[in-house]
Amino acid sequence: MSSAGPDRHLIARRVAAVTVSLVLAGGAVACGPEDAADKAGSGGKPGAAGAPQKGGTLTVLNSEPQSDFDPARLYTSGGGNVPSLVFRTLTTRNREDGAAGAKVVPDLATDTGKPNADATEWTYTLKEGLKYEDGTPITTADIKYGIERSFAAELSGGAPYLRDWLVGGETYEGPYKDGGKGLDSIVVPDPKTIVFKLRKPEGEFPFVATQTQFAPVPKAKDTGVKYEEHPVSSGPYKVVKNDNDGEHLTLERNEHWDEKTDEERKAYPDKIDVRSGLDAAVINQRLTTSSGPDAAAVTTDTNLGPAELAQIGDSADKNELAARVGTGHFGYINYLAFNPKVAPFDNPKVRQAISHAINRTSVINAAGGSALAEPATTFLPEREAFGFTPYDHFPAGKTGDPAKAKQLLAEAGFPDGITVTLTHSTAQNRQTSPEVATAVQQALAAAGITVKLEGLENNAFNEKRWDAKNTPGFFLSRWGADWPSGAPFLAPIFDGRQIVANGSNYNHAQLNDPAVNAEIDEIAKLTDLAAAGKRWGALDKKIGEQALDVPLFHPVYKRLVGKDIKNVVISDWTGVLDISQVSVK
Repeated sequence: MSSAGPDRHLIARRVAAVTVSLVLAGGAVACGPEDAADKAGSGGKPGAAGAPQKGGTLTVLNSEPQSDFDPARLYTSGGGNVPSLVFRTLTTRNREDGAAGAKVVPDLATDTGKPNADATEWTYTLKEGLKYEDGTPITTADIKYGIERSFAAELSGGAPYLRDWLVGGETYEGPYKDGGKGLDSIVVPDPKTIVFKLRKPEGEFPFVATQTQFAPVPKAKDTGVKYEEHPVSSGPYKVVKNDNDGEHLTLERNEHWDEKTDEERKAYPDKIDVRSGLDAAVINQRLTTSSGPDAAAVTTDTNLGPAELAQIGDSADKNELAARVGTGHFGYINYLAFNPKVAPFDNPKVRQAISHAINRTSVINAAGGSALAEPATTFLPEREAFGFTPYDHFPAGKTGDPAKAKQLLAEAGFPDGITVTLTHSTAQNRQTSPEVATAVQQALAAAGITVKLEGLENNAFNEKRWDAKNTPGFFLSRWGADWPSGAPFLAPIFDGRQIVANGSNYNHAQLNDPAVNAEIDEIAKLTDLAAAGKRWGALDKKIGEQALDVPLFHPVYKRLVGKDIKNVVISDWTGVLDISQVSVK
């Protein structure tokens, strides 16, 4: 899941326990402009006018440091944002605006992979002319080694999928302990070919092949935990400075990168200066003022808040400033979660009553307003790539239906109403925070439901909501996808085989429905992603009938760019500016 945005892609499982500050310093987990006015194009693209040109220095102003700058340790989707400038992978995201950007495309490979009949084996062939920053050729043995080192305990932190999917992956400990044997399920018959053997069908393997674990690493240049200080570049830029574990990164051109082999990265700037550890308000102020180097600056992890958006709207320069605000959507859902093992939430009519009672208008206002949040009645985001299928099983309208809620409570045996506890975080994130909890509390009061609020420090909140033995009966939650599909949304939350008895359990309802589990398996076999999407949407609609959660809203990302920034591209994969497309001249 993602923690706020694509670049940290808090890919489906890890992000669940991370505070959402819309981070994307590294990679994720995001999505693009909502409509034509927001999309890049004639008159709709933020930033300076004129054709993009090569040259100049791009400054990146971030809150979160780009730490663990090792392809094995980065948790990214689509290759990440800053990482994708240095690390190329077998596949990557399509670097285009909107829905077109939610597609997976070849990167180092000639295509997105060739599956066998049941999608348990995937074969890739490398392009010709691929080289590292030192001019040596990139081989499939380097990709195999790069993946294998991601299994080493000292390089943990990356996405968990390969450990689950590769034959033998669950017990493999990495190349530092295997005596040179390697992982048998990754086969390299020649320097251009690599084959992956999976434990079960995975039609979406091309999406996983976008993650930085698939970046090539030459074994002779591997320095273990120190590799992040100077990783060997396969992309358009190389690392020339890495201070304080990613707090200050300086990237310069990799002269051996050949744009003829890379249709995705534009690589316009000569130099990229990444400075992190900055206060969010400072970042937005510097981008607003856009003086000196900040005129050619962007952020990959800092959103505009309600107050800042209001200032832009009230500013005398609002037309110029508004033109520099990019809008995007990442695959993310904020919702009310039920644990049906806790009374009275074991009664479906109680869950339905709460669903009818919710006032999404007040919730949206608590989340920062309609500019930063959009109402949701489905678990899947409203994007075709995720398989979105419209439904509203328990209509609440814009402000709730307390009469219907009271009727259902009476049918459930509670004609005088109920008292429940809602667990939330005390973090000021406008997603699982006190403001949103209070909006829920006030809406339910109108339906005769008294809500007591239990606010927990964020780490304690995350620990409790994902604890299978102590999951609250009723709590605020959120989830983001590791790639634009229904799979990383629905499987971790509703697949009964992913229930964890001891540890982090994301199936909050502890749903273990054989029919749901079987459908997840059947969809996973599909390599036709459009067909898979339709079935994910149908499954979402079917699960929704059980009222196991109340979808509340999808976040919207609003981010400023400096006045000299050109060629802003925001896709439905990341939801934020794609740094590989930006020009400063």
